[in-house]
Amino acid sequence: MTNNNLKRYKGFLIVVVLLLVSFGLGNYVGQKGRISNNSNPSLNITGNTGPDDASSTIDMSEFWQVWNTLDQKFVYTQKGAKVISAQDKLYGAIQGMTAAYGDPYTVFMPPTESQSFNSNIEGNFGGVGMELGIKDGNLVVISPLKGTPADLAGVKSGDVLVAINGSSTANMSTDDAVDLIRGEVGTPVTITLSRVGKSAPFDVKIVRAVINIPSIDTATKGDIFVISLYNFYAPSDNDFRTALRQFAESGKTKLILDLRGNPGGYLDSAVDMASFFLPLGKTVVTESYGPNIPDDIYRSKGYDVFGSNLKMMILVDQGTASAAEILSGALQENGIAKLVGTRTFGKGCVQELLPMSSSTSLKVTVARWLTPNGTSISDNGLTPDYPVAVTDADIAAGKDPQMAKAISLLDGTNN
Repeated sequence: MTNNNLKRYKGFLIVVVLLLVSFGLGNYVGQKGRISNNSNPSLNITGNTGPDDASSTIDMSEFWQVWNTLDQKFVYTQKGAKVISAQDKLYGAIQGMTAAYGDPYTVFMPPTESQSFNSNIEGNFGGVGMELGIKDGNLVVISPLKGTPADLAGVKSGDVLVAINGSSTANMSTDDAVDLIRGEVGTPVTITLSRVGKSAPFDVKIVRAVINIPSIDTATKGDIFVISLYNFYAPSDNDFRTALRQFAESGKTKLILDLRGNPGGYLDSAVDMASFFLPLGKTVVTESYGPNIPDDIYRSKGYDVFGSNLKMMILVDQGTASAAEILSGALQENGIAKLVGTRTFGKGCVQELLPMSSSTSLKVTVARWLTPNGTSISDNGLTPDYPVAVTDADIAAGKDPQMAKAISLLDGTNN
C-alpha cells in the first residue's frame, strides 16, 4: 500500500492487530500556519491559528524558560537512562501540542514511531485478530475477528485493554499498543482485560498467528436470508454483491444483515453497498470538515435492486463501527431497514497521514461523518430501533436474542 493510496483511504482509525494495520485517512489538505523568527522567544504566527488565538503574536518566553531550566537543572536518576537531546525535546514539545487537542486520533510521530507505523501498514506481522479503538480515554476492543486467536481466547467487544505483557496501557495510543501486541508468529502475548460484570481485571494469554481476515457468511432461516458481514476491506464489495445475488435468486424478500462486531473499513465500500438499497442521489453519509470548508456528500449510485418488496433488519452492537455505522445509519434513516441490538461504537471521524519531514509524520483528524439526518456518528454511535442485549447466560445457553428478535419482526410474530 503506497503513501498516495493511504491518503485516499477514507475509513477508520481503529487499529487492526493483524497482518495489516488499517486506519482511516482523508484527502484534505488544510491551511498551515507559518512560524517565523524561531530564534526569538516571541514567535510571530500567521495563517489559520483558530478562534482562540486573538493575537497573531504568541509569547514563547515560558517555553524557552522551561527548555533552558531543564538543560541546567535536570538530573538523570537511573543508570543507563537515555540522554535527551535537543531534538528529542522538540519532538516531545510537538507531541504535547498535538495532545492538547484532546483527540486520541491526532498524533505526531517522531522518526522511530513513524517508521514503525509505516511498517505496520506495509508489512506482514503475526497478530491476534482484534481491533482496538479509544473510548472514554481507554483502549477498548472494538471486535475480535471471527475465528482468530483473540476470538478463540474469549476476547469480547467492549473489553478494556488494561495492560500488555504487564505494561499498563494508561495514556497509551493504539499505535503503541499494536507495537506491543504484534510479534513473531507462534509466540505468546498476555493481555490484561477489564470487562463489565467482572469484579477485577484478568489476564488472557494469546498465541500470535497469521490472520486470515474473514469477509462474509450467508445462511437461511426459514424464509429469511441472512448475510453476516465482518468488515469493509477490499474483498468485501465483491463478496457482498455475490451474497445479494444469492438472496435475489433465492426468491426471498426478507433480509437480515448482521453487522455485529464489524469494525468497518473502506468508506467507498459502505457507499457502494448502500447503493444496492437506495435510489439514485439519496445521501449515504456526509463528511464534514468544519465551518470553513465545504462538506463532501456521498450519495447513492442508485442500484436500488430490491425496491419496496424488501423487508430488512440490521443487527448491530458495540462492535459495529465506522463504515458499518455509515451503512447502518444510511439504511435506517432512509427507511430501508430497522436496527436491532445495542448502541454502536461511535467511530465517525477521518484521519489524514501527512509527512512533516523526511522522517516524521502527523496523523490528524480532518473530518467527521454525519448520517443523512445530520447526526454525528462519533456522538455515542447509532441507537437501535429495537434495543436487545445479549447476556453471558444467553451465550452460555447458545441463545441469540438479537437474531431471534429480528426474525420475529420479519415474520410478524414479534415475540
